[in-house]
Amino acid sequence: MAKKASSLSALGGLVYSTDAGRHCPDCGQPVAQCVCKQNTIPAGDGIARVRRETKGRGGKTVTTVTGVPLAEAELKELASALKRRCGTGGALKDGVIEIQGEHVELLVEELGKRGFKAKKSGG
Repeated sequence: MAKKASSLSALGGLVYSTDAGRHCPDCGQPVAQCVCKQNTIPAGDGIARVRRETKGRGGKTVTTVTGVPLAEAELKELASALKRRCGTGGALKDGVIEIQGEHVELLVEELGKRGFKAKKSGG
């Protein structure tokens, strides 16, 4: 049996398991116990960039906030607070906060109040 386990590790790790369900591809732990994605702050210069976008959105205007130096859980809380402040919907996708509508000035001001360096980006 030990020989079989060593041959699995030679192939690159766990292939399929019914014990814990889905596994993280990076650390191999069950998704609920994954530690590699938690508390990681994205690398960057620490400046939150706020810009207005319409491309690829069917003509709808969306304000995006990128580069906020927070971990995933805190970023989710910030996105929720910014959506409430603007009174609109939005989403958090791959570390980018998307707020529906044009709220560049309001978001730059709000991020400044919360202690982040924020600046307008784009045209």
